Formats: sequence, C-alpha cells, structure tokens
Amino acid sequence: MANFDASVTNNSKRANRIYKDLDLDFGRNVVTSDVNKLTDVEAVKRSVRNLIQTNHFERPFHPEIGGNVRSMLFEPVSPLTALNLQRQVGEVLKNFEPRAKIIQILARPDLDRNAYNLRISFYVVGSPEPVTVETFLERLR
Repeated sequence: MANFDASVTNNSKRANRIYKDLDLDFGRNVVTSDVNKLTDVEAVKRSVRNLIQTNHFERPFHPEIGGNVRSMLFEPVSPLTALNLQRQVGEVLKNFEPRAKIIQILARPDLDRNAYNLRISFYVVGSPEPVTVETFLERLR
C-alpha cells in the first residue's frame, strides 16, 4: 500500500507545514512515555483557546500577549458587552495567531448564568475546511 501524503512524498520547499504543540492536559504517550503532542488543526485550536484565556502580563518576558477577555466578564451581561467581547477576541487572534484566518466570532450572553457562549469559526492556513472552537466564558469570583 503506497503512502500518498503530500507532506511525506513531496520534496518541495512548498510542502504542507505541520503545526505542532504540546498537549497542556499533560496526557502521557503510551509508547514513548512523553507528553502527547498536538498537531495541525488541534494545535491551532488549543492556541486559540489559550490566547482567549490569557491576560496581559501573565506570560513571562511577553507582557503584550493576551486579550484581557476575562476582565470583560466582570462587566454587566448585555448585548453591548458581547459586541465588545467579540471585538476584543478578534483583535487578540488577529495580532497573535497568524495561522487562524477568522470567519466569524459570536458571543451570546447567558443572562441566567452571568456568562457568555463564545463561538469562533476560522480557517487554519493550509487546511481547506473551516474549524469551530466553542467555549463558555464565566467569571470565577
């Protein structure tokens, strides 16, 4: 059986790029006993989630990385705050995640739980199908 994967058979410098990242759940690989790796779309999805949940000054030596999205969770839950949240998420992804080309960002307020349902749709560079990341944002204190 022949392997026709472009990243394996193509010797061109334009071959598909494989994005890699560590699994921050620290799951163990059963074969190598090392930390699992995330690749391609899963690595970009994890990066998008991490950027959304990171505030300014949280990362050592890179205080500029982050979106302060959590600070928006202490504002009154309203459609106006949801629009500001969408704008802030779009800005942080545009500035710090060049692998994701944003299609749509939706923040729906959940008035009963004082939180937001956040849905981000984007294309990963080099991947033809759109990807959706959904997360629930609520304040913790």
